[in-house]
Amino acid sequence: MKPKRLFLFAAYDRNGIIDDALIYYIESLSLLGDIVFVMDSDCTDTELKKLQKHCVYTSGTRHNEYDFGSYKRAFNWAAKKLTLSDYDFVYLVNDSMYGPLYKLSTYLDRMESLQTDAFGMVKNPHRKSAHIQSWFIGMRKTVFLSDWFREHLQSVQHHESKGLITVLYEHGFTKKLNEHNLSWDCLYSAPGRSIYNAPKRLFKQKMPFIKKVCFTRHYGALGRQLLYILNHTEPNLRYDILSSARRTYGTDYINKMLTTNPFKIIWRNITYTIHKLRTKGI
Repeated sequence: MKPKRLFLFAAYDRNGIIDDALIYYIESLSLLGDIVFVMDSDCTDTELKKLQKHCVYTSGTRHNEYDFGSYKRAFNWAAKKLTLSDYDFVYLVNDSMYGPLYKLSTYLDRMESLQTDAFGMVKNPHRKSAHIQSWFIGMRKTVFLSDWFREHLQSVQHHESKGLITVLYEHGFTKKLNEHNLSWDCLYSAPGRSIYNAPKRLFKQKMPFIKKVCFTRHYGALGRQLLYILNHTEPNLRYDILSSARRTYGTDYINKMLTTNPFKIIWRNITYTIHKLRTKGI
C-alpha cells in the first residue's frame, strides 16, 4: 500500500503572490499526499485559489512568525480538522527552494526507507549542533503524535533575530529528537553554508532543489553555477524558476548575474569579500 502523507507547507512572498514556480512545487507534492498550506503573507482569495485544488486547506495572512509560525498554524488546523493518526508520515516543507528538479517520489521513498523516527533532505553536520535543515523534514508517528512535538510548535513566537529563530526552532527540533532518544538521518550533508554556496555540486549529486537565496549570494557570484543547473533543467520548470527569480530580484539583476564570464565572477567575489571585511572584519 502507498504510504499516507501529510505536508505542512510554509510559504512567504512580500507581495502575497503565488507564482508558477510555487504552483509547480505544490502540484508535485500533491501527487504524493495531502497539503495544508499556510503563507506568512497577506494573500488575496484570487491568489489562494491557484492552489486550492491541490491542497486540503490554504491560508494567507501575515503573522510575522516566519516558517515555524506557519508550521504551527498548519499543524493546529490539521489536528482539529484531520485525524493525524491516519497518516504514516507528516512533513514540514517550505518554499525557500526552487524545484523539485528531479522526480520527488524517489526521494520520499528513500527518506522513509531510512527507518528513522525523523528524516530530512539535507543535514548540516555541525560538530556542536548537527541538525536537519527545516525546509524539508519528515516524521513518523513517534514524532508527530508526541506531546513534545506539539509543545515545540506551540512555543513558536515572533523574534526579531532570524539567528535566534534558527537556534530555537530548527536546531531545537533536532535537539528534542536527541533528548527523547529518537533517531534521525538525511539523504544529503551540506556543511557550513554549502547549501547556499555550492548549488552546482549538490545538483550533480542529484539533490532535487536549489536554495532561492543562491541567486543573491556573494553579490551574484553564483551565476555560473546557477546557469549550469538551469541549462540542465526541464524547459518549462526553467522558465518558471527564471520568471519567479526575475519577479523577486529584478529582471536586470538576474540577466546580469547569470554569466559565465570568469572576470565578472571574480570581481563579484572580490567585492563581496571587501564588503565582509568592512562590515564584519572577517
